Amino acid sequence: MPRLFATLLLALTPLLASAEEVIRVYNWNDYIAPQVLKDFEAETGIRVEYHTFSTAEELKDALASGEAIDVAVPSHDTLPALIKSGGLHPVDFSLLPNRKHLDKQLLSTLVALDPGNRHALPYLWGAVGLAINTPQAEAAFGGPLPDSWSLLFDAEQSTRLASCGISVLDARDETLSLLLNYQGHSLARSSPSRIKRTSQVLDGLRPNLRYIDSERYIEDLSQGKLCVAMAWVGDALAAADAGQPVRFVVPDEGSVLFIDNLVIPSSAKRPDLAHRFINYLMQPKVAALITAETLYPSGNADSKEFLGEALRNQPGLYPDRDTKRRLHALETLSDKHGAIRDEVWARFRDGS
Repeated sequence: MPRLFATLLLALTPLLASAEEVIRVYNWNDYIAPQVLKDFEAETGIRVEYHTFSTAEELKDALASGEAIDVAVPSHDTLPALIKSGGLHPVDFSLLPNRKHLDKQLLSTLVALDPGNRHALPYLWGAVGLAINTPQAEAAFGGPLPDSWSLLFDAEQSTRLASCGISVLDARDETLSLLLNYQGHSLARSSPSRIKRTSQVLDGLRPNLRYIDSERYIEDLSQGKLCVAMAWVGDALAAADAGQPVRFVVPDEGSVLFIDNLVIPSSAKRPDLAHRFINYLMQPKVAALITAETLYPSGNADSKEFLGEALRNQPGLYPDRDTKRRLHALETLSDKHGAIRDEVWARFRDGS
């Protein structure tokens, strides 16, 4: 009997080895601390197959394909469509005891998009603004710069800055929301004809840009190859951290606020393991590690106490009261507005 058992065990060993527990995670580029993934794998024995994307469209396409994804990180404005289409699993609060650490104000903002906060948990958040390499930009501009989106949307000003390098995020909703807000309007509440007219402003900007990209600019900004970039806050702070004289500005006209969320897509093969991963990330110490690495504010309210004093007080990381008043959340668009947005953006980005 013992010999028979040993024979059976040897025969089953390859099958047992192949029964490795794995989760597939899709996240924005440069949006986690690699050590967190290593620690999770070491602690749980669950391997993380980690994928990144650089635009909301990439994630949308991946989710629409039916590809098995256990955890994804969409922005707040995409939640209503994902929920309505049945694209997300409801989360099981009983499996997420660390949910108690989440920022109540962010949860209150999300509840209008996700009733009962049943599908999404705030991960990282922040603002879009201008990353300005001050010495380079002032030399090209011919003096001090205004804290204004006019640096991009006024063709005369962007022409003056073209020689030292300007870039814009490959982010259609953010860019068009910012442009219309700069003009005194709202993307979600503008007429189709008004949205189409933004192409005239974008046509004036396009020749002055190095590129439209949400990934390439990160390294270029940190190497001093750009003087003005539309930027996510963490990327601007990373350039300053790398030693560049870069400051992050939320222009006087205001800017957009984003909340990126942890969700479990309906295509998940292991929602049970997805809950374990999400609960792990919601530990305050873990959330603090992620903020320290990415330089984005956390959706975890209790993580701040685990940040170093210099990071807690770093200008731009956690917006002050005055800056918060100038931020507005990205709005969800109707299908009609979305189609016009896509038309305008394709012409700007691709020249089509």
